[in-house]
Amino acid sequence: MPTPASEPAISQDRVENSDDEGEDLHDETQLARDYMPVPELDTYDQEDLDGSEYSPMSPSARIAAEAQMRKRDRDTQKAAGRVPRALRGFDDDDERPSRRRRREREEAAGLESADVSVNIEDLPEGVSLPDFIQTDIAKREIKRRFGVFLRTFTDEQGRAVYRDKIKRMCDANKQSLEVSYMHLSNAQRIFGIWVADAPEPILEVLNEAAMDVVLQLYPNYEDIHSEIFVRIIELPITDKLRDIRQVHLNVLVKVGGVITRRTAIYPQLKLVMFECGKCGLVFGPFYQQNAASDVKPGSCPECQSRGPLSVNQERTVYRNYQKMTLQETPGTVPAGRLPRYKDVILVGDLIDCARPGEQVEVTGVYKNNFDSSLNTKNGFPVFATIIEANHVSKKDDIYSPFRLTEDDETKIRELSKDPQIVQKIVSSIAPSIFGHEDVKTALALSMFGGQAKDISGKHRIRGDINVLLLGDPGTAKSQFLKYVEKSMPRAIFATGKGASAVGLTAGVHRDPITREWTLEGGALVLADTGVCLIDEFDKMSDQDRTSIHEAMEQQSISVSKAGIVTSLQARCAVIAAANPKAGRYNSSMHFHENVELTEPILSRFDVLCVVKDTIDPILDSQLADFVVQSHDRSHPGKRAEAEAAGEEASDEGEGPIPQSLLKKYIVYAKKHVRPKISQIDSDKVTKLYAELRRESEAGGGIPIAVRHVESIIRMSESFARMHLREIVRDDDVNLAIRVMLDSFISSQKYSVQRNLRRSFHRYLAFQKDNNELLLYILQAMVRDELQYTRSRNFLRLQEEEERAKNIGVHQFHDFYASQLFSSKFRLDKSTKMIVCSS
Repeated sequence: MPTPASEPAISQDRVENSDDEGEDLHDETQLARDYMPVPELDTYDQEDLDGSEYSPMSPSARIAAEAQMRKRDRDTQKAAGRVPRALRGFDDDDERPSRRRRREREEAAGLESADVSVNIEDLPEGVSLPDFIQTDIAKREIKRRFGVFLRTFTDEQGRAVYRDKIKRMCDANKQSLEVSYMHLSNAQRIFGIWVADAPEPILEVLNEAAMDVVLQLYPNYEDIHSEIFVRIIELPITDKLRDIRQVHLNVLVKVGGVITRRTAIYPQLKLVMFECGKCGLVFGPFYQQNAASDVKPGSCPECQSRGPLSVNQERTVYRNYQKMTLQETPGTVPAGRLPRYKDVILVGDLIDCARPGEQVEVTGVYKNNFDSSLNTKNGFPVFATIIEANHVSKKDDIYSPFRLTEDDETKIRELSKDPQIVQKIVSSIAPSIFGHEDVKTALALSMFGGQAKDISGKHRIRGDINVLLLGDPGTAKSQFLKYVEKSMPRAIFATGKGASAVGLTAGVHRDPITREWTLEGGALVLADTGVCLIDEFDKMSDQDRTSIHEAMEQQSISVSKAGIVTSLQARCAVIAAANPKAGRYNSSMHFHENVELTEPILSRFDVLCVVKDTIDPILDSQLADFVVQSHDRSHPGKRAEAEAAGEEASDEGEGPIPQSLLKKYIVYAKKHVRPKISQIDSDKVTKLYAELRRESEAGGGIPIAVRHVESIIRMSESFARMHLREIVRDDDVNLAIRVMLDSFISSQKYSVQRNLRRSFHRYLAFQKDNNELLLYILQAMVRDELQYTRSRNFLRLQEEEERAKNIGVHQFHDFYASQLFSSKFRLDKSTKMIVCSS
């Protein structure tokens, strides 16, 4: 090596020449000077010189030596964390993707500074939060912290929550990773604030960090999906659609509602590549962030021309795009207000996550975009607002608002052990309405419902029970419907004149922006897995009524309009109320002659209830007394006194079961009980069906069809569900037969009813509460005996039973075992006498 102490002596002419004209590199005389000896510089350290002589190398040995040297240099550079591109040869065995190599370099750099934490909690002055998040320092720190969170977060049982979620996600080949907001906020408080206040920029960084963590666990997963989406769940605050204001712009919100409309799926630009029309250069990509604005460069970077610039279709990357309309849930709309709606944008793997009629909760970014149609209409700048969805959770469980505690479930199970639970439930239905036990029984059956059957996914048998109330005006038919609307988790109320065929089923509308035909569900679709209540059912036109035939039996709505051929689900029970066409029900005519309804629609109702306004002095006095007490009990002064005394004020009178507990009982039964038919007497149903077919043909009333057999099975399952039993027993079938016979006989004219009741009396008397009626007969007989003689304090058992059979009562065992009988009488079986206790 040259010694640093010696400096070469350079001639003055060379210096002058270099200062004036510079050195001529092509002059051969100047080139020869470079090889002239310079004694001052030609001194070398002898220790660094290799004086050995080597034999010439063969070409194969030279190639092997060069490969060995390249491997040595490559191993050295790998240990340092980077391989220079010049040292990468074609025989390099490292064929990993460039993204993975870059990730490994970042990990190597991160491991060296793993303990070094950057303070991102203090926001610099004059810098907005979205701009600060997009800086390189903030991005690296956010990625590092979020990566540590995904790899190390554990729950109370010590399980790695998000490692398991990533494993399940990759097993299913999905690209959405659900992250709990509460977990994220507790682990990194600053992330909880930033995700809520600036969700759009930070979610992009979290997506990249999640992809890096996934590639660490599954290195080849990028061959399946190029990106992972972080979905924020369990946002603690839920806003109403009508309460969203300007302060919610560009922040994360969670709203709930019902999907009423959904568009088709469109391709949306994601990474755009442009092609210059003059020079043919393809340049880009440009990231399309906002769906409302287009990204377009000003000029070509090669020829600097302004165009024409066209999108290169082959190299442009697209993503799925869909828009749906979210409307407020019908039960949450204030009285007298119209339901609000908002458009929700779905991109990526969120498309088709919900269909019209389903109730969902949407977590997303509330954004605004420019709408020229609104500006033209209003004459000043107005921005349309949308919600860009980040996560959509479908409320398959419509009973989720009714949270049941352990105490509630304990009370429900204890209540189900009562042998008189069916009678208590029926008595607790609409306690503010006096009488009408048959109507309350039908409503209870419909509210509990039967068990639907789906045979191999090809044929579905409905489990919902449809009820029709037909009766005189002023018999509380509409009040029954309103009670069901308030008691059921999902109920849609409609009227015959106010609802058309499109409003009940589904309609096709043209989207105002895309001009595409879209589908919008009606009342039956919105009431899916609930109850649809239709008042003034007879006022509907025949064309509108015909449209719900399919919805009532097959529980689906087929649409074939404007090129849209599809089927919507309408798995709901229909409870309808109608008035007789003559104003009052005429018992001398059949049921179908009293109402303007056709036989196809009548056969789809499982229970037909005739509500008559009969004149009975005793019942009328009891009804008047009940109404007076109800008004007195519902007075605001009484309610205030009850609340001051610490008692619970009741809006609907007193019933055997409190209304709050009854609602929870219905929710628990429909959610957890799935009755099965296995231990029933099928011969009994077969014989009954044959007898009913014969009587219906002779009587000329409502024709009996196979649907009535299915109705008996559905009602049997509903009775078993009231008892919280998984197995349908014979007594459930007997009760269902009694209800169906009551419905069938009440639809006949009066001259036929007496013969039918006499023929089927053994079914009609099953578990019918005739105790009070029998007690009234006994007391009347005692009064008659005391009127003739004062000495007799006993009655003959045969006389009492004969008098009871004359009025249609044939079962006496339950009455003799009841407390009503034992409190005033005693049965002497040896002498067959009834002895008065007092």
